[in-house]
Amino acid sequence: MTEPVAYLVFDDDSKREFLRFTPSPFNDNVPLYTKEQLQPRVKMTQKQSDDFKSLHAQYHLLSDGINAIYEIEHLPMKSWIVNGKLRENEMLIAGIWGEYDPENPEETIEIIPEKKWFVRSKKAVGENNFYAWLFNNDFLDVPAHMISDEIPPLAMKFDTKEQAEKWTNPLTEAVQLPVERE
Repeated sequence: MTEPVAYLVFDDDSKREFLRFTPSPFNDNVPLYTKEQLQPRVKMTQKQSDDFKSLHAQYHLLSDGINAIYEIEHLPMKSWIVNGKLRENEMLIAGIWGEYDPENPEETIEIIPEKKWFVRSKKAVGENNFYAWLFNNDFLDVPAHMISDEIPPLAMKFDTKEQAEKWTNPLTEAVQLPVERE
């Protein structure tokens, strides 16, 4: 839990309330809010953060940045902002636009790992308890060095759980795991 950045202090003698930015050692302190509550950070993948940084550097006004997302088809942010939550994503961008500092992006953006769906065996196999992963639409003839408890580079990636579940069988499961940036 983060420390509060403001306190409401009650003075017993004068029966008044005061706002302080550090707790009073002599009076009762009521925490008002934390820095995260005052300025929440937007969760983005590293790619989305890089795309936002590029958009912010190119356009000084929020309205110009939002217009560019809709008018320029190849802009990387377009696929993110229209991914089912159009207005919510516009609000996220608008919320951090004025506060964003390219030198300190971590103050406004929280990087979350990108996740994809994979199909793997439900139970670990072999002496070393490795999982078998789906490669090239097939589990058959997977070389021993391609069976691992980590995500193999050639394992099939799916964007949605429904896509991955089409490839499952009673011995396999769809799992969502973080992937390295490509």
